[in-house]
Amino acid sequence: MSSAFENLGKRIVLGETRAAARAMRDVDDRVPGYMDLLKAIFPSTGTAFVIGITGNPGAGKSTLTDRLIEQYRRAQKKVGVICVDPSSPYSGGAILGDRIRMTRHANDANVFIRSVATRGHLGGLSRSARDMVRVLDAFGCDIILVETVGVGQDELEITRTAHTTLVVMAPGLGDEVQAIKAGIMETADVFAVNKADRDGADGTMRDIELMIALGSESMVATGKKKGHAVHAGVKVDAIPFAGGADEPWTPPVIKCISTQGEGITDLVQALARHRIWLETTDLGRARRRTRLAEEVREALRETLIDTATQALAAEIDRAVSEVEARTTDPYTATERLLTAFKTA
Repeated sequence: MSSAFENLGKRIVLGETRAAARAMRDVDDRVPGYMDLLKAIFPSTGTAFVIGITGNPGAGKSTLTDRLIEQYRRAQKKVGVICVDPSSPYSGGAILGDRIRMTRHANDANVFIRSVATRGHLGGLSRSARDMVRVLDAFGCDIILVETVGVGQDELEITRTAHTTLVVMAPGLGDEVQAIKAGIMETADVFAVNKADRDGADGTMRDIELMIALGSESMVATGKKKGHAVHAGVKVDAIPFAGGADEPWTPPVIKCISTQGEGITDLVQALARHRIWLETTDLGRARRRTRLAEEVREALRETLIDTATQALAAEIDRAVSEVEARTTDPYTATERLLTAFKTA
């Protein structure tokens, strides 16, 4: 490891804001040696609580994130925020405008807000988001909020990054059919029905509760272990989770109005209860392990793709030319490339 990255890692752990900002830029740009930096700071990570905030565009995720920052700062927590915005498929640029709604925290030394573009990466996060979370963790953040793009029902990558996934819904963004569609709805640990002062909020609450109930019945009927499950005794209050070691988690549905700060206390308590469930139940600990396993697989997949693309650059160009000339098919070309990579 270069001495520069070693020194940068030490400064991050000591809580130096400029060092954290520099590291996050290097990680996002994938500068040579960034992996050594991540290795250096890893022993200082693992204490932050990572909350993923996702949902449909227009649901009020950024305003809700701003209110969560406020609530956690009242509790004297150091907060890190990563806001992911979509990149243009034509120019590659991004507006990075989500943080505009959080400017009142800009002068707070215990709030670190970083905007990042997807750079074409699918799944609601940027490719570097998980690594940037690690930097904030080593930086000493108690709470890390990751706000996704809000691309729709298949925005599932946040579940591999966050300990708890908060799905934000709002009245008027869909009907009861949308509420029972598979995808991001099934990954929620906590639901927030935002803009609850609008007409239809109660109906949205009922639709989500119906989806949870249907998911529970499906799990019982099929014996599946993934998805939502309903158990008795889960209510949003200040009492810690008191279920058994094998007690499943039921996603609470919290009604809130983020522009007015209503319901935010209940929402924070629900997130805290899920954290307790993760740390104190067998199912919760198993889920944390599954998330880490998925992270390792994803890191391996990305490393293999990058390594193969670099090692086979000339062969890939030749294969494209052959497919274009129709002297071979893309499947045979792919098999040849794989064989070449294995024997390289």
